[in-house]
Amino acid sequence: MKQPADALIDVSRETGARLRRYADLLLQWNRTINLVSRGDEALLWERHIADSLALIPAFPDIPPRAIDLGSGGGCPGLVLAIATGCHFDLIESDHRKCAFLREAARLTAAPATVHACRIEDARVAPAPLVTARALAPLDKLLQWAIPLLTPNGVCLFPKGRTVDQELTAAALQWHMRVIQLPSPIDPASTILRISEIARVGS
Repeated sequence: MKQPADALIDVSRETGARLRRYADLLLQWNRTINLVSRGDEALLWERHIADSLALIPAFPDIPPRAIDLGSGGGCPGLVLAIATGCHFDLIESDHRKCAFLREAARLTAAPATVHACRIEDARVAPAPLVTARALAPLDKLLQWAIPLLTPNGVCLFPKGRTVDQELTAAALQWHMRVIQLPSPIDPASTILRISEIARVGS
């Protein structure tokens, strides 16, 4: 399995070792629960880990806390917690995936708390940063994120080829300031940095 994340996104030797521990554990658990598709296992570093690390330049001032929605196998929330030291609240409704996230956070010494619940039911204090990856269309992500975002907070959502359609649909319901950042990993992907969010008509 290739391990290009260290080269594609600059991380320290210690962080690289912790990310490799995370990757090994994910592949081990992936034999019994679906954390990533089997076809993605050989591309785990490029398609998932490096893609998560690509969000770091979009928040150059690391906040004290962040919230990751639908954390699944830990991308991007747990990967970012390992790489940046920012404490992430990981919200995931699948209890088996939560078990993986807790074990991965323990073994990598990641500053993360796992919340086994639906996003709508999460009792988590708002944070200045909310992330989500491959979870839902943008309008739905904003609906979930707003109650969990502090005033002047920022959302970071990596998106693929449907980004323009999702922005158009979301604009019918939300006013927002959007900065589109090219992904350094995938030319077909875009990182949305969204702030100043308010529902249309509010």
